[in-house]
Amino acid sequence: MEILMSVVIGILFMVATYLILTKSLLRIVIGTGIISHAVHLLILTMAGVKTGSPPLLGEEAALYTDPLPQALILTAIVISFGVTGFFCVLAYRAYKELGTDDMDQLRGNEHE
Repeated sequence: MEILMSVVIGILFMVATYLILTKSLLRIVIGTGIISHAVHLLILTMAGVKTGSPPLLGEEAALYTDPLPQALILTAIVISFGVTGFFCVLAYRAYKELGTDDMDQLRGNEHE
């Protein structure tokens, strides 16, 4: 299971890196969202993928899953959602003000 998750994480990082390096501002926003999800999966995989174990340690439970990575990922999902919303607002505002989402045109000339 960890090998499959590692392959999926690698693919997500590859797609996110490709999208971040493009010229379109919207693709950059989507790429940052995908890379945050790849990091979430990476943290979950590094914590160990266990099926059937409860996240609580009790007297009768022989095996348990560490709940700390799940709590960290839940917090990170909320933060990445807020950051993605902020990036969308910035991209929309830049498009409304400048009329383009091309990063080369947003950067301007060196002589300006």
